Amino acid sequence: MIRSAAPARKNILLLIPQLTYGGAERVFHDHGRELARHHHVVECVFSSQTEVAFPTRNTLVALDVPAGAGLVGKLRSFVQRIRRVKELKREHRIDVCISHLEGADYLNLLSKGPEQVLLCIHNSKRHDPNIRGALGWLRRRVLMPWLYRSADYVVPVSRDLRQELIDMFGLPPQKVVTVNNFFDVEGIRRRSQEPLNAAAQALFSEHPVLITAGRLAREKNQTALLQVLHTLRAAGHAAPKLALLGDGPLRADLLQRGQELGLRCWQVWSGEPLTAAYDVYFFGFQSNPFQYIARAAVSLLSSSTEGFPMALCEAMACGVPVVSTDCPTGPREILAPQTPATQYAQAPEWAEFGILLPLLGAGAALGHSAPVWADTLSRLLAEPAQRTYYAAQAYSRVQDFAPAKIMQQWENLLTESSK
Repeated sequence: MIRSAAPARKNILLLIPQLTYGGAERVFHDHGRELARHHHVVECVFSSQTEVAFPTRNTLVALDVPAGAGLVGKLRSFVQRIRRVKELKREHRIDVCISHLEGADYLNLLSKGPEQVLLCIHNSKRHDPNIRGALGWLRRRVLMPWLYRSADYVVPVSRDLRQELIDMFGLPPQKVVTVNNFFDVEGIRRRSQEPLNAAAQALFSEHPVLITAGRLAREKNQTALLQVLHTLRAAGHAAPKLALLGDGPLRADLLQRGQELGLRCWQVWSGEPLTAAYDVYFFGFQSNPFQYIARAAVSLLSSSTEGFPMALCEAMACGVPVVSTDCPTGPREILAPQTPATQYAQAPEWAEFGILLPLLGAGAALGHSAPVWADTLSRLLAEPAQRTYYAAQAYSRVQDFAPAKIMQQWENLLTESSK
């Protein structure tokens, strides 16, 4: 249902816990920029003391209610935050409040007044390893099923998340509307053409580089990629290098695991010169990751769980062939959209827009999956024509997630929710 008329101007409050580096935070920032083309947008975070990794031209406010200590203190803080959000909604005469991430969702729903309430859901609630224990049970079985029903729309970023929300929480299907993340394809492609420094250019020019981008964290499972590279080396493949873009809490563990596997690791934080003498390269956070990704032979996604993986689509926008774990949720929808959401790769699946592989896992599971990944990558690296084909397919597919098309879907929701 595409509408050609200019959208009616609304006062929109965007609510998120913080704006530090992360996929949801990136989406929040992008939405704020695009919505501000037609609406008055106020962005809100929980605390003014946290780093703002994504500066905005919109009004940025903070709740600034300190988190309390102990159960009573936390409850008191929670109630105060609800009151503060209510005040902001009245002060800015908010017509629509869109929240991102679970903590913000609760505040949005419990502060609900005459304004419309939309929730943007970025990650799986079923597979999130951080939702555990008694509190996790309460969140999954009571809070989310009960509260999310009162939203005007629940907006998951992938089709699989939509079905999960309906199945797990019993949400009315008509209230759960998938809107994928969008990507500035032309902007990414333009930035990807910026030159690398001489040392990095030499590395990428002279060696097939397998690259992965994302926060160094357990759910991204970069540790398993070290095992894949080790397996490639054991099979006699000395040429491929592994490059990691990003930083995070798993950095020290990854470096230690690389050492245990006998892999020589270069890290940008050490100050050592960049040469081809290493197996693994930790480039850390880069303000322009695309200039690295575009020069890689293959881009890898090793995650155990996702929502709608931005790193995967950004690599596709760089015109690079992609190999991804068939994790919940997103990769199958992106790379094999004609296949059912319930299908999971048990063997290499050379799909329409990229290659889907079984979950890497850890321990004994990784012992079985790493050789499958290594064999698939060795085949792909040995076939330049196949890489060229998948690079073109990837670039073609990511056009479906251009900003104008996706934001029109959001505008349609804003129009529908006001009726």
